[in-house]
Amino acid sequence: MTIAAVRTYRLTAPLHTPFVTALRRTTTVDTLVVEVVDTDGRSGFGEAPQVWQVTGASIEGSEACVRQLLGPLLTGRDPDELVALCTQVQRAVVGNEAAKMAVDVALHDLAARRLGVPLARLLGGTTLTVPTDVTLAAGEAADLADTARRRVAEGFDVLKLKVGTDAAGDLDRVRAVRAAVGPGVRIRLDANQGWTPREAVRVIRGIEDAGLDVELVEQPVPRWDLDGLAWVSDRVDVPILADEAVFGVRDLVEVIRRRAADLVNVKLAKCGGLHPARTLLDLATAHGLGTVVGSMMESGIGIGAAASLVAAYGTSAVSDLDAAWWLADSPVRGGIRYDGATVVLPDAPGLGVTSVAEANIQTVG
Repeated sequence: MTIAAVRTYRLTAPLHTPFVTALRRTTTVDTLVVEVVDTDGRSGFGEAPQVWQVTGASIEGSEACVRQLLGPLLTGRDPDELVALCTQVQRAVVGNEAAKMAVDVALHDLAARRLGVPLARLLGGTTLTVPTDVTLAAGEAADLADTARRRVAEGFDVLKLKVGTDAAGDLDRVRAVRAAVGPGVRIRLDANQGWTPREAVRVIRGIEDAGLDVELVEQPVPRWDLDGLAWVSDRVDVPILADEAVFGVRDLVEVIRRRAADLVNVKLAKCGGLHPARTLLDLATAHGLGTVVGSMMESGIGIGAAASLVAAYGTSAVSDLDAAWWLADSPVRGGIRYDGATVVLPDAPGLGVTSVAEANIQTVG
């Protein structure tokens, strides 16, 4: 049994609400789906989300990487050589983490399907439900308060508030959301690199002094400023979560060495898939850092893989897996669904994906 073909699908799907952060505003999920097919006709799916402002990945670039390099690398190979194939994918090209993610996840999905087990079980887990937070897109204080009330009414009890667009007004935004939802809901902040170190300390200390009970603050300063991240972490009590500062193992080692953060957000599109993500989770845990698994704006394929990882490995804080919840209509059939604040994984082989909208299909093999 060998890998017969590798196919790619360019997908764009609308969101029901604009997604706004300190880095960007988007109204769609734009992603490249990769399908790895064996000679028995079984398929495994993965995806490479386009996020210019975070990873630099584009659909065209990821497709070129898959079609010209990663696809030919896989064609004719034994799909059951999962570890060897994923290792070779990681070593085959510099960067291109989104393309690597797509192929890595597709290989894992195919392996689980060939064994007839859910992906979470292949990774070592048994649960098929994973809690998630929900993001409140950046905006004005009154609008954020209204949105927070709606999300709590919909069943979410961990709210991730996007800040960093205006440091002077961020304290008022947090205050408005806390007043709207009361003390029983967890609030976490994501500045998406939007503050300077001094702004970060000023805003976070203001939150602490006001008793607003913020769970954590994610990536308060630019990703390259590890000294600034450590400076902030050393001067506030609220735990600091490193996100854009950590793509791979070397980044995490440096964060650990400098004691720059209290937690790390592991994302498949930053590190290149499930194979390296497990290394990051193990490394962080071994050094006493908290963990979260997050995502870019992705379809149910990427979220299903990330949720399967959490189902098997767990995280110290509720993970950030709401991206597919933002879709007005998914081009992916089958796979995960949302039940309030819970990602429900299908009790089906692999990711449980049954089909993908057939648009702009390219095949290798």
